[in-house]
Amino acid sequence: MTKQITYRNRKTDEMISEPLILPRIQYAVARSRVAIFVYNIFLNTYPFCWLLGKWMDLKGSQKKIQAFIQKYDINLDEIELPLEQYENLNAFFSRKLKPDARLFAADPHIFCSPADGKVLAYPKLDAQTRLPVKGSHVDIAHLLSSKESAIPYRNGAALVIRLAPADYHRYHFPVAGIATASAKISGRYYLVNPIALDVKPDLFAHNKREVTYLETEHFGRIMIMEVAGWGVGRIVQTYQPGNVERGQEKGYFQFGGSTLVLLFEPGRIIFDNDLIRDTQAGIEVQVLTGSQLGVQTISKN
Repeated sequence: MTKQITYRNRKTDEMISEPLILPRIQYAVARSRVAIFVYNIFLNTYPFCWLLGKWMDLKGSQKKIQAFIQKYDINLDEIELPLEQYENLNAFFSRKLKPDARLFAADPHIFCSPADGKVLAYPKLDAQTRLPVKGSHVDIAHLLSSKESAIPYRNGAALVIRLAPADYHRYHFPVAGIATASAKISGRYYLVNPIALDVKPDLFAHNKREVTYLETEHFGRIMIMEVAGWGVGRIVQTYQPGNVERGQEKGYFQFGGSTLVLLFEPGRIIFDNDLIRDTQAGIEVQVLTGSQLGVQTISKN
């Protein structure tokens, strides 16, 4: 039986099947130890992903853009530039959108999505500071590569936002605040989707990732992590550390799948009910950059 990735489109409330990138590799890796070995030795490496990225930078990859658009049903009305101005597939993949394509809520007490993607919302992590994924648990100290950094998020909350190839691949600051410089954590390039998580639930803690802390007035100190998926040779940060604005671009992923993980201190955010409901049912929810995901917790003082 062929596996499918399905999610709920929050805007239309439809359940949608997602086209997969390299589905044969994903199915093989999910079913065969030999395939896992071959994948890790030859494909799940920085050199291979770097070479793939360089190939996507070549002028010749421009001819792949039209097929990519058709496969993933990309909305061309939103893109910033005329199609012919994208010189290669990587340029189109990490495209900017028109200024009014993604609007952020003005209310500072609303928490906005930092990216287009499929969301899972966890309103309370357990006392051991572990993130529940696909019936297993990811230790946040392992995820952050630091026991000390994980301490403030004990009993806190988390968001996981998975960006599929069809999604807009630039990400933004969800609220205003003061941002630290981004710290790199070395890792591999595992496929990042529900099929891959079935095989390796803690893969977030094994992939290449970058961590930024955002000090905010209404939501406390938020940890923002970019997790590279297979084929992502680069996570590109475009912001400067210091004061940042709600909706300001933070960076972008190059070709491939990728994920954002956000951690919140205890008692700082209330996620929207539909996100909590669907996460508990194991259903991802497609959201757009700037849309509401939650609100500030009301102080009892």
